[in-house]
Amino acid sequence: MLLVIAVGAYFRFRHASPPLEVAYAGNRQVVLQSTTAQVREPVTTVSYGDRLEVLQRFQDQVEVRTTTGLTGWVQERELLSGDVWQQAADLEKRTASLPIQARGHTKVLTNLHIDAGRVTTRLRQLNKGVLLDIYERRPVEVPTTAPASAEYSAAEPAQTKKEDWWLVRAHVSDKDTVSGWMLGRFIELDVPQPLPDYASSAGMRIVAWFELNKVADSGGKLKPQYLLAGVHGPEGQPCDFNILRAYTWGKQRERYETAFVESGDCGRLPVTIAQPGATGGDTRFSYTDIATGKAEERNYVMHQTIIRRIKQPGEAKPRKRSR
Repeated sequence: MLLVIAVGAYFRFRHASPPLEVAYAGNRQVVLQSTTAQVREPVTTVSYGDRLEVLQRFQDQVEVRTTTGLTGWVQERELLSGDVWQQAADLEKRTASLPIQARGHTKVLTNLHIDAGRVTTRLRQLNKGVLLDIYERRPVEVPTTAPASAEYSAAEPAQTKKEDWWLVRAHVSDKDTVSGWMLGRFIELDVPQPLPDYASSAGMRIVAWFELNKVADSGGKLKPQYLLAGVHGPEGQPCDFNILRAYTWGKQRERYETAFVESGDCGRLPVTIAQPGATGGDTRFSYTDIATGKAEERNYVMHQTIIRRIKQPGEAKPRKRSR
């Protein structure tokens, strides 16, 4: 019996070619075809992230072998190299340690990239409506030789020189996430109501928002109080945000009211929030300002509905721009 098994294994694997390298499926579903010819049959289907061994290449076609031993041909653009796959894994670890600055979802079918910019490697394609955690912004110059794909040309505003790219974590399923960079115009922010109306009336484009604390309304229901970070003007600016606004709940009028405005800085994300613990205390938040050309930390404390700037040791008295 052992001899039969050994002979069978020999004839099964004696022609197995050593792989040139390891790659990974780069689309939600990748179909392995029997040949590179026009007349061909599907061999099997692999899912995003499945490990594949590269056996040979022919023009833009790659012959791969699955972990179960099946072989077939795929388009090279449907694969991620081992190096890119490791970069993606490192990016996923990094986003897990970053504070979330906003949440949203994909507006349309769009691509997630390994780095900010149109010409960087695509990690995978995301459907419309995929939930996103949003972390960092990076303005990127639009290349003069940008690919003339329908995806980007449809979102191209006139005379754009720089565009915003955002580091996001996409929730592609209930259990699976993937991190990467996405063009900002393909992101729809899920800003809590009625904050979008308040920001719009102030001429402010929201880029991030945070819950500072909660207070009880006249009926005893807890209402969150918010800090908004935003910008005036188009994308591609050197500042992540240049205006902060806080909205607190007014019991008398039963609505949100503007409790704090700070403008004139050139803020960089992240904004970090330190909320009071079980023993109580005040909410604090901070961020980095680069308006003067060097990074300066800005710290604030919120006591009830009053927000004030905390002066650092040796720092001049802060400008009174808050209320």
